[in-house]
Amino acid sequence: MKRSPAQTYALVIGLALTAAGIVGFLYSSAFGKPGEVDDVFGVLSVNGWHNLVHLLSGLLLLSVASSYSASRTIAITFSAVYAAIAIWGFTIGSGESILGIIPVNSEDNVLHLLISLAGLFAGLATGSAPKPSLAGTQPGGSFRELKL
Repeated sequence: MKRSPAQTYALVIGLALTAAGIVGFLYSSAFGKPGEVDDVFGVLSVNGWHNLVHLLSGLLLLSVASSYSASRTIAITFSAVYAAIAIWGFTIGSGESILGIIPVNSEDNVLHLLISLAGLFAGLATGSAPKPSLAGTQPGGSFRELKL
């Protein structure tokens, strides 16, 4: 079965966010305000809350990756949510925290913007309904063939 762009987005970004959440916990699992922050690979600021958001986001994407319509809906929704998070992060500045608990830096903000743009393109590149398929039909047969 061929995946739609939104299904591919849900699968790839879902795996990446799930992995980021798990790996992030190896760096910082503190749930303080904003807690002990550490940089994954020396670049992305994380704490327990940030890792939990990545983990849950990734699992949500993976849960809809097999559904044509749900993956389209979630890709467009993630586009809006991650755009808002990126704008929020750029507005408050590098080294600050969203809601006072989720640390962000410029690299996080760029990554959130890229996730948003990928979701927008994947969602819009996926039609609202799958294209009809001839899979499973007999050669020479017709959809409208009536047997009396």
